[in-house]
Amino acid sequence: MTPQEMETRIVRYGDLMPCKTAFIDAHTPGSDQKENFTIIGGGVSESPDQHVHIAIPHGFNIGAAGQPPKCRNSLHSHRTAEVFFVLKGRWRFFWGRWGDAGEVVLEEGDIFNIPTGIFRGFENIGNDYGMIMAILGGDDAGGGVIWAPQVIEDAADHGLVLSEEGKLYDSKQGHTLPEGVKPMPLLTEDALKSFPEPTTADVIPGYVARYWDMVSLADKTPASVIGAEAMLRDKPGFEVALVTRGSASTDMHQHDRPSVLMPVTGHWKVTWEGGTATLAPGDTMSVPENLMHNAVPSMTGDAALYHIVGTDDPAGATWQG
Repeated sequence: MTPQEMETRIVRYGDLMPCKTAFIDAHTPGSDQKENFTIIGGGVSESPDQHVHIAIPHGFNIGAAGQPPKCRNSLHSHRTAEVFFVLKGRWRFFWGRWGDAGEVVLEEGDIFNIPTGIFRGFENIGNDYGMIMAILGGDDAGGGVIWAPQVIEDAADHGLVLSEEGKLYDSKQGHTLPEGVKPMPLLTEDALKSFPEPTTADVIPGYVARYWDMVSLADKTPASVIGAEAMLRDKPGFEVALVTRGSASTDMHQHDRPSVLMPVTGHWKVTWEGGTATLAPGDTMSVPENLMHNAVPSMTGDAALYHIVGTDDPAGATWQG
């Protein structure tokens, strides 16, 4: 593969194309300044305006959310994995029917494998524009987003209506639901009872990994972060590892399916049969299946990247093994 061909599989942080109308809360005060990015796969955007950078199926999706201080993402749920790591800033994640069952604050490099089936939201509590990167299970990312009822109700008050097919219609732009199409029904009280309300103590030990803990484990070999025998034990249809300067290898290797490299710190030189490229924090690289390659830091200083590769495990509810 030539460098020019490989460049089509690299999404540079500075080239990310945001969508400011991706979800139903795009006009709701407090959430109306967020930007959503679909980097690999179709994502879960409800807007036709969302730009997809790389459409090649990987068995999982890669996305991102950028938000200024005090901007939040409304309470929602997914049927497959939703994994976030903090690229920039300081973020508070909260969960539960009303967002008050538990919370955790994540710093740069920290990762959170949020359990499926619970309502969750997040907000930038830092002082500058922040960015979190996301991994969503499955090529169809679970078929979309499940919103807490109050989110749909608040959105309607500000002009946005979600159809039962999961598409957004903006009355501020003169849009109305097509004939025969109904609005997304609100979850009933009985249905809401099926959404767990775990406490902070229930969630943090098995679902949150701190950056410096992972770095210490990745001193000689990459730290297995998400997987059946990893720090965060789960089988979401993909595995996540953290590679550092100490655990990076010049040995060439390959995978039988596409893999993804996402630097957190430092600059990384990726070499493959046909060329080289340098990645910076926030860049995302899709490495083709069966392509021999390696990745090593290209400069001195702290260097770490997340490595994601799909597995044969089906995307679905959080594994209870």
